[in-house]
Amino acid sequence: MADLAPLLDFLRQLGQNNNKPWMDAHRADYQRARKTYTAFVADLLQRAQQFEPALLALTPSDVMYRINKNDRFQQSDEPYKRHMGAGLKRDGRQSPWAGYFVAIEPGGETYVGAGRWQPEPQQLARVRQEIHYNADAFHALRQAPELLREFPSGLDMSQSLRTAPKGYDRADPDIEWLRLKSFFVWRPFPDKEVLRADFPDRVISAWQAAQPLVNFLNEAMMGD
Repeated sequence: MADLAPLLDFLRQLGQNNNKPWMDAHRADYQRARKTYTAFVADLLQRAQQFEPALLALTPSDVMYRINKNDRFQQSDEPYKRHMGAGLKRDGRQSPWAGYFVAIEPGGETYVGAGRWQPEPQQLARVRQEIHYNADAFHALRQAPELLREFPSGLDMSQSLRTAPKGYDRADPDIEWLRLKSFFVWRPFPDKEVLRADFPDRVISAWQAAQPLVNFLNEAMMGD
């Protein structure tokens, strides 16, 4: 696998010098770090394509995010993200579908995840409808031993409505799940684990465990 130590070192320095003059002066360092991350993502993508047909037409450039922050979502004066990330989804990183994610960030902030974060309103309505109609299948997926082994916290519950969504009863037995605004599992990795030779294997193992959930979400969002 690619040695991720130089990548972590670069991102650590960027976190301490997050400004354009510093980046301009260290453009060669950035290009080396980007090359390392590209090789890492290329390996993951090739392996993910073996179990997820929806990814077959994609290349690393289709799934890797830019390090520049998106001004629409910028909440600080820092012009660059403190991580390098990728979203392996049907039709590429910017598509609206559920998929598989990895972001490398020093200080124990690296994470691996899967699912759909804040789907569009129509997609969200379809997912809620699918949960309502097929609750048993949904619960079997979210409670699957394979999924919880890789993502012990299960579905992220931080993005949720305070009350029942329109059209659903507050007394619905599945209201806790129908109130969710995101359907996403994730887990952090400390730096020492990111640097282990088997880190790519662990990423792939986590993604494979989440594939049934990803498929459930995509089938629901695509509708008839």
